[in-house]
Amino acid sequence: MPPFKGSTVLVTGCAGFIGPHLVRALLARGAMVRGADVNAAALARLRRGLPSGARGRLVAADIRKDAALNRLLPGADTVYHMAADPDVRNSTARPFEHFDQNVMGTLGLLEAMRKRDVGRIVFPSTSTVYGDAKVVPTPESYAPLAPISVYGASKLACESLLSSYAATYGFDAVALRFANVVGPGSTHGVIVDLVEKLKRDSKRLEVLGDGKQRKSYVHIDDLISGSLTAASRAPRGFQLYNVGSADTLVVDDVARAVIRAMGLKGVKIVHKPAPGGRGWVGDVKVMQLHIGRLRALGWKPRLPSREAVLRTARSVVGERVRRPRAGAVKV
Repeated sequence: MPPFKGSTVLVTGCAGFIGPHLVRALLARGAMVRGADVNAAALARLRRGLPSGARGRLVAADIRKDAALNRLLPGADTVYHMAADPDVRNSTARPFEHFDQNVMGTLGLLEAMRKRDVGRIVFPSTSTVYGDAKVVPTPESYAPLAPISVYGASKLACESLLSSYAATYGFDAVALRFANVVGPGSTHGVIVDLVEKLKRDSKRLEVLGDGKQRKSYVHIDDLISGSLTAASRAPRGFQLYNVGSADTLVVDDVARAVIRAMGLKGVKIVHKPAPGGRGWVGDVKVMQLHIGRLRALGWKPRLPSREAVLRTARSVVGERVRRPRAGAVKV
């Protein structure tokens, strides 16, 4: 895939968690960025945070509708398709809605790209496509892929679509299987959930699962650098890359990092396990990705899981907890 300087890149879902970091990184590398998101308020915040004179256009639009794609796709060189419902638990409660947004949304985008001769796409997939992998760290070649959540199944279906469009229509497509992504601006996930719980009760913290779930956490800065490396250096055709940290952390340690970031003491951690000690139905209990394929392109993560989680906990606390009143616990 080509370098970014002077290219036009469409970022769908540009105002979510990962999208704004990606938009800023692309602009810094000289790309012209077009962004689309259905969340008008988040889009406005993103606009305000961009440097003056930024070369781009951000619009409130649903990319599942042709009118939006008619405005955004012509002349684009590459599409970063970040638009999706990323919540594993939501996928269990509303599987049809989840598949419509994730799978049908991706298929519609690919068809629109094909009709407008835009043949390069970068797609954020997920470690959950592996399911309960028997090989850890898990390489991209691991099989059989057996997701245990509707979310994982939807992302695997999208990967299959990318592979088929590369083989049938000559697309260049990169699928990036992300570990748990953390960092400033987090909108969901374990750290946000724990901070919100401690805001409600600073003496008791409920942790979903038995607390022994062991997972890899990749900081958003490392994720963005890995994603851009893969997009710019991957061979032609359909390519797969794991993006994660080189280690893991148990969920109880994540909880302790959040407690530390909030400056709290004497917090009692209690557990609410689903069957098998999972946090919820569809939760993968042990996850670490083998990242040798992306390392071979010249990338490596800068932060280990523990430091990524601690930095994120501090940033989420700063974003979500108001300044304390006199005599309150400082954060």
